[in-house]
Amino acid sequence: MTSEVQAQAAVAPPVVESVPSAPAVAPRPWADEVLYFVVVDRFADGDPTNNLNVDTKAAGTFHGGDFKGLREQLDELSSLGVTALWITPVVKQIEGFVTGAGFPDWGYHGYWADDFHALDPHFGSEAELKALVDDCHARGIRVLLDVVYNHAGYLSRYQQDPQTRDWLRTEETGTCGQDDVTACVSGLPDFKTERPEVAQYLLDAQLAWGKRLGLDGFRLDTVKHVDHAFWQEHRRRTRAELGPDFYLLGEVWGGDRESLEPWFSTDELDAGFDFGFQGSALGWVQGRGRTVAFDAYLRSRHKVRPGHLLSHFLSSHDVPGALFQLQGDKPRFRLAAALQLTTSGIPVIYYGEEVGRAGGDWPANRSDMPWGERAVKPGAGVPRDESLRQFYQKLVAVRRAHPALSRGTHKALSTEGDVYVFLRHDPESSDAVVVAVNRGDKKGAVSVPWPEAWGGAAAEDLLEGGGVKAAPTLDVTVEPLSVRILGRAR
Repeated sequence: MTSEVQAQAAVAPPVVESVPSAPAVAPRPWADEVLYFVVVDRFADGDPTNNLNVDTKAAGTFHGGDFKGLREQLDELSSLGVTALWITPVVKQIEGFVTGAGFPDWGYHGYWADDFHALDPHFGSEAELKALVDDCHARGIRVLLDVVYNHAGYLSRYQQDPQTRDWLRTEETGTCGQDDVTACVSGLPDFKTERPEVAQYLLDAQLAWGKRLGLDGFRLDTVKHVDHAFWQEHRRRTRAELGPDFYLLGEVWGGDRESLEPWFSTDELDAGFDFGFQGSALGWVQGRGRTVAFDAYLRSRHKVRPGHLLSHFLSSHDVPGALFQLQGDKPRFRLAAALQLTTSGIPVIYYGEEVGRAGGDWPANRSDMPWGERAVKPGAGVPRDESLRQFYQKLVAVRRAHPALSRGTHKALSTEGDVYVFLRHDPESSDAVVVAVNRGDKKGAVSVPWPEAWGGAAAEDLLEGGGVKAAPTLDVTVEPLSVRILGRAR
């Protein structure tokens, strides 16, 4: 990717304020978390005084979202029921823009670092970021910060400073390699993390943020583009300096249970993204492929190395959104959301998809958070679907109330035709939940054995209410393009 950085007026780095660290959220299994992912610049603008070079009508510019705005809208997360927040990188970005995409594209997303020791002034001060983390913890919400070790921004100060220029492989010097570790991803300057002084500089900088802010973990960018020796030292230092429970969720592009194993087997990561979930779930709800094959995929996810987790998403900042891929078909999107929140692993809700933000292809997948009639910029006036959000609230509440959905085993009860029925069972808590999803355009009925884990107790519809009498068989009727989630009556 060819890039051209246009010189802009220099902005003084923010003052780093010393603030005490607040205690993190009480220990809770990460398998039980529901993770909400926010691109800070596109969520909520709480402080217009830091709106430098903001243009909300252009796709590649800063739109004004900041720490203060996100903190002011934490009710949006709490009321949805999410328990963990992942935010995009916050360090100072390159001061100009690049034009390789055909339009001015700035570092609003946080992945084009210019200084790992300073916050980007567009997002606010360290005190404001610390207050955001503390307020999340007060609500029982863990915080993951997105960090980048692989690369700097285009023509950043690291590339221009004679003291650090040799730390990087660049297209300008013809030093980019051909393998994953030495390639310059998207033409970005690639840090020589195999050099001890480079690794130490990057680790010192990022771990300092984790320590001062009281973070609960990192989301690690471009994992496969940094060698294993670095990640092993990273793990050692995070445990020693940030605590034994500091969580590491890694992005290995295209990752799944098998391809993540090299990082799991050496204990470099706690969890990794399952890139196969989006395509598998969307394919199934659209009627592509047999139900038994989709069930085999879901069962395979349970073979992940013990002590490690997969994290699955329907939309993200790097791929076209699920609702966009479904061409706006919300009934089928609801089915996909139900599958996501009844499946093992850490589900990721990408900001706004719960209110119908379509997402689109890049850069539309990074559009503003819709706020409807609320006067919250930059997405004030952008329509939102409150009924879809209410459906998400129910799904999240059911998942949080039933450990079987996050930690339980998976067993298919019916995989014939368009009605898919499976059982999630957690022996430790004696919790068992039956999920029945109908992707068809006609009402479906399935009869399966009454779950042994329910014994002789009656069952109830966990989404819509209503009881089901105990019987030798569980007779489930599911309306077209609908889902039912059943559990033992309490």
